[in-house]
Amino acid sequence: MIKLKRDVMSGFNSYGALGVRQSELVTTAIKDGPADEDSVNARLLIRAGYIRKLMAGTYSYLPLGQRVLAKIEAIIREEISRIGSQEILMPALQPSEPWQQTGRWEKMGKILFKLKGAGDRDLTLGSTHEEIVTPLIGAFIKSYRDLPVSVFQIQTKFRNEKRAKSGLLRGREFRMKDMYSFHATEEELDAYYETAKQAYENVFRRCGLGDITYLTYASGGDFCRYSHEYQTITPYGEDLIYICEDCNLAVNKELIDELEHACPSCGNKELQEQTSIEVGNIFKLMTRYSSAFGLSFQDERGQRQDNVYMGCYGIGSSRLIGAITETSHDENGIIWPKQVAPYDVHLISLARNSEEKVKAEEIYQALQDQGREVLYDNREKISPGAKFSESDLIGIPTRMVVSSRSLKAGVVEIKDRKTGEVKNLKLGILLTDIERCKI
Repeated sequence: MIKLKRDVMSGFNSYGALGVRQSELVTTAIKDGPADEDSVNARLLIRAGYIRKLMAGTYSYLPLGQRVLAKIEAIIREEISRIGSQEILMPALQPSEPWQQTGRWEKMGKILFKLKGAGDRDLTLGSTHEEIVTPLIGAFIKSYRDLPVSVFQIQTKFRNEKRAKSGLLRGREFRMKDMYSFHATEEELDAYYETAKQAYENVFRRCGLGDITYLTYASGGDFCRYSHEYQTITPYGEDLIYICEDCNLAVNKELIDELEHACPSCGNKELQEQTSIEVGNIFKLMTRYSSAFGLSFQDERGQRQDNVYMGCYGIGSSRLIGAITETSHDENGIIWPKQVAPYDVHLISLARNSEEKVKAEEIYQALQDQGREVLYDNREKISPGAKFSESDLIGIPTRMVVSSRSLKAGVVEIKDRKTGEVKNLKLGILLTDIERCKI
């Protein structure tokens, strides 16, 4: 019996069914990109059937897109849980009172979606959750023994952007992981902040962006001298950063003049200007919100301490889909990193007769039995050229082609979407031990 790496006995894993026949997929690719989209990510994702636009800044996630989103969020969840943060879920619909208590009901102005509830009560759709998480977790902090503590959620957020643009990069509704940490001392906050940096680096590496994503110094605003952004290099980016190749760090445009065009870590002034996309940010909130809500605790001597130090850590999971698409594509379509691709294999059948079709189905089932996620193009009356073009557009890492010629030779043709390398794989290995082929 084949040893399975995942629970595939029922044909499902945490992302859904291991395989789907393309003839049954509820979406289809479209030939031309939408005329009202100017960004690479929106055009490609819509053409390939990952998302569909409802209105400016809001998109539906179709089956392929939902699988990519689920995989990205699973990576985020794993890395954030690994540093001791516990997952919660807070309401998106929020009353105005906690926002008024921090002064941000008016300060954030038109960026908040404000609405009236029953009894003419002022409400908002959450753009962030400092006002909610601080009193929520603060209610459980009584003693120094209750600290430090960290919680996170992955949730849909809402921001009333004046001009939604760039597809998934600047929307009015988007998915986000936001994490909040609470500490008894500033030193504890500093230590956890460094731990969070490593977790973030792990997330971007696993999403295929590690080599082109930089920890970037940004203004700390009212909280501290610096905050940090994570910026991914791309010629299609909206932001401008300055990279210190000695430190592998960057400085954003808003801060560079203040630092006299020098790296804040080593003082190097030979910085490389690049355009980029912000994919995450982290802040030391210090006591800004804990003081607003009166958080306190008893220290080791039984004395009351009013300073609870907080940190805030955000990653846009839907934004990551856009960033990956912007940085990993060619003239033919998307090139998904293996870790976040909707499926492992795009199996294309060019079978002509019933015997060949049976063999193609056998291969489809065998791949799933061995734990592979498969999009199976079993469609008839579609030309080979059209199937190959659509496969390139969808961008699944490995393409397998079953044809009369390959079956006669006892092989399946394998093509790597990223490198374009083509090779033949013996059917016997494919059907019994695909792990040997490192596909």
